[in-house]
Amino acid sequence: MNPLLSHLQPYPFERLRQLFAGVTPPSSYSAISLGMGEPRHPTPQFIKDAISINLAGLASYPATAGEPALREAFTRWVKGRYALTLDAATQVLPVNGSREALFAFAQTIIDPTGGQAMVVCPNPFYQIYEGATLLAGATPYYAASDPSRNFAVNWDAVPESVWQRTQLLFVCSPGNPTGAVMPLGEWKKLFELSDRFGFVIASDECYSEIYFRDEPPLGGLEAAAKLGRSDFRNLVSFTSLSKRSNVPGLRSGFVAGDATLIKAFLLYRTYHGSAMSPVIQAACIAAWGDEQHVVENRTRYRKKFAQVTPLLAGVMDVALPDAGFYLWAKVPEALGMDDAEFARELLAQYNVTVLPGSYLAREAQGSNPGAQRVRMALVADVQECVEAALRIVQFIQSRTA
Repeated sequence: MNPLLSHLQPYPFERLRQLFAGVTPPSSYSAISLGMGEPRHPTPQFIKDAISINLAGLASYPATAGEPALREAFTRWVKGRYALTLDAATQVLPVNGSREALFAFAQTIIDPTGGQAMVVCPNPFYQIYEGATLLAGATPYYAASDPSRNFAVNWDAVPESVWQRTQLLFVCSPGNPTGAVMPLGEWKKLFELSDRFGFVIASDECYSEIYFRDEPPLGGLEAAAKLGRSDFRNLVSFTSLSKRSNVPGLRSGFVAGDATLIKAFLLYRTYHGSAMSPVIQAACIAAWGDEQHVVENRTRYRKKFAQVTPLLAGVMDVALPDAGFYLWAKVPEALGMDDAEFARELLAQYNVTVLPGSYLAREAQGSNPGAQRVRMALVADVQECVEAALRIVQFIQSRTA
């Protein structure tokens, strides 16, 4: 058995299941879950149709690199979204969802032979970063987000001794769970560190199309181009259809960036058996080629956040995020309970599920930056999310009156 498996920590939802053991929610309240970040808006019909009319593709083995038409769909989307021109043959690659790709990319990049490899990731973070690091034989370093700076990661606090050993940096913008978007100045700092120490940057951008300002979030490749890095040296971005198009079951996205890294990643994926089904490829071409459904999807989220955020802000420290579909709320000190106790009692009394923030972070440099916060995924319809918010308000007010 691979001994590195023993280093993996329980996934947040397994910890949540253990936390809720023995809890019987009141039957007088319908169950509402804000715990899992799984899109629940309906999948557009034209994407379903693209699957059903392309079933003949099942008779053929797919190429790991994807069909030329698919890669061209990626580059057209990048051109329209970021005003960037990419080479469809060398700078993009289909993946079976960003989760699979982020894990596999770490296995491609990290050289564990010297026993000194490190990977830097934000804290709180998406747990795949940690698991990918550990199973690649590297050591994770957790760089804390700073609430006073809109939850920007404090990269300046990472010691030079860590950067010297870093082979891979995971960034997430818009961030999970905080929704923070990295500005150009922060990208500039990371590119300079990458140039100095030679590490690769993996930019997780799966929430890029759900935003609340007029200007869409800055992407990693876009930032690189603005700073004159047109070769995207040591940078690969990860994009997904799951949140953008409400198709998490499709397991589809793409990576783009440094052609040298894409070539190595393609080699790894060829052996890994990561080819995308021709049927899924057809659906992806349709999805990436349409923006109207994305605009409609974004409008739904904006309406929900516009109604829910003010309700919760009356009793909690919480604000509209830059992007994404999470609220990152602080547990009121007056309650006298930690984030896990808050989640357990909320379920027990009002049948609402939220995810403790400490489950999304690690104790590092003397603290857990997710402690005393909870993540709320506003993925259900407006009425259900508003009802959940009203119950949370009632729960807090009943404890602080």
